Amino acid sequence: MNTTARTPSGAHRFWGTLRAWLTTKDHKKIAVLYLLTITLFFVIGGVIATIMRIELAGPGEDVVSAEAYNRLFSLHGVIMVWFFLIPAVPTVLGNYLIPLMIGAPDLAFPRLNLASWYVFVAGGALTLVAMVTGGVDTGWTFYTPYSSTFSQSHVVLTVCGIFLAGVSSIFTGLNFIVTIHKLRAPGLTWFRLPLFVWTHYATSIILVLATPVLGMTLLLVLIEHAVGIGIFDPAYGGDPLLFQHFFWFYSHPAVYVMILPGMGVVSEVICCFSRRRIFGYRFIAWATLAIAVFGFLVWGHHMFVSGQSYLASLVFSVLSYLVAVPSAIKVFNWLATLYGGAIRLDTPMLYVLGFIGLFTVGGVTGVVLATLAVDVHLHDTYFVVAHFHTIMVGGMVMAYLAGLHFWWPKMTGRRYDERLGRLGAVLVFVGFLLTFLPQFILGYQGLPRRVATYDERFHLLQVMSSAGASVLALGYLVPAVALVKSLFGKAEPAGRNPWGATGLEWQTTSPPPAENFLAQPVVTGDAYDYPNAPAPVAARGGAHG
Repeated sequence: MNTTARTPSGAHRFWGTLRAWLTTKDHKKIAVLYLLTITLFFVIGGVIATIMRIELAGPGEDVVSAEAYNRLFSLHGVIMVWFFLIPAVPTVLGNYLIPLMIGAPDLAFPRLNLASWYVFVAGGALTLVAMVTGGVDTGWTFYTPYSSTFSQSHVVLTVCGIFLAGVSSIFTGLNFIVTIHKLRAPGLTWFRLPLFVWTHYATSIILVLATPVLGMTLLLVLIEHAVGIGIFDPAYGGDPLLFQHFFWFYSHPAVYVMILPGMGVVSEVICCFSRRRIFGYRFIAWATLAIAVFGFLVWGHHMFVSGQSYLASLVFSVLSYLVAVPSAIKVFNWLATLYGGAIRLDTPMLYVLGFIGLFTVGGVTGVVLATLAVDVHLHDTYFVVAHFHTIMVGGMVMAYLAGLHFWWPKMTGRRYDERLGRLGAVLVFVGFLLTFLPQFILGYQGLPRRVATYDERFHLLQVMSSAGASVLALGYLVPAVALVKSLFGKAEPAGRNPWGATGLEWQTTSPPPAENFLAQPVVTGDAYDYPNAPAPVAARGGAHG
């Protein structure tokens, strides 16, 4: 991407007073606030998962009771889905990078951006209060009529927390849409946009259109829970299937809210570390929008055994096959970009290669679950757990870590220890395989999910899965050490463009100043013009930016 811009002579200080951070309207500082917040929720969700895996290492109630286990997996799902997986890439990397990538000084609505973080924190605080005062026992899906009528756990507090998290995501999505439409630099046409921006644009459309449906559904649950009006409970004339239709109409597009931004990260990293233009740029851009559209049409494949008509199930099954097409286009185009490239296996690239492999496995097993006859056997088993985590943990989290390592030098101005980064990437990949491959087998053998006890014949595979989870936890700890060490240790300065990457964000200092650019950038070329890109800076002393 050819650009004309004056860059600042120096970077602003990364640190500042607490008041300055809590009242900032700088999109970069708000992204850091989100980074700290969602990291806290990731740690809490990970600790809960660790307790669950320790319990499941034995067939009986060895560590916690069945009731406590029920509350643990409910909170694990609530925290990881709504307070980590959905917001992670958009609120951290999207917030930080979209204005830089399009040559804007900030997002279109800086105050709304800060408000989104405060609303998100308020929602998380309510959920944490619910957790420490007894938790919730409905599962993260809040299926009615149990959640709306019978549950005596903290459904109200938890639902209010999720509702606020949804409001926060709407604020973010609206901000991104307006920013991408209105604040692009001169010459930055739609088909010169980085694919990272395309994926966030599609994600924002889903957030703005689908999240209100979740909000209204949760409000209906609260009304029935508080007043006893018949909405979902058949005893009062309600329909429990109505809740499932409402919930999954949001929650299946939410899967693409989690994974689409990660796909944008993958496109950026692959081009940089293969030193090639992206293969089939327009195909990937249109496939991104197609995934967003199809995401609204396949919610019923979660309800094959719920009692919906066979005709509806057949239609949703076919649509679920079709949604795999644009996802496959992306994978094939990434592989075509890698083919013949000068590939460098730095930390971000290792995470991306892991993403491609695991996302492909998740996609194929998703097609398996979309098959009506097979789904009857696999529904509500560990096969579903393994499939979901392959997409989310093997996909979204790997992409998030790839993006965090890729843009960390730009965000902080410091290099991290490349050896630790590579070790973390390998441990995460190996730990994931050891954790979730046994669960595919357990699910095929018929082990139901969400239960604390199981038959002895499943014991060996459960022990293998729990052992793999310990490796996975270590894999997450290593990059945390590497990144924190780069902040507080004697890390080398990163420089403006340590990877030799293209894009407007690499044309300014590291970290960028408050206004991003001293002069308005002007774009005169296409994205990913890597044949003319500067050579990457070689690592020194085992550190790489």
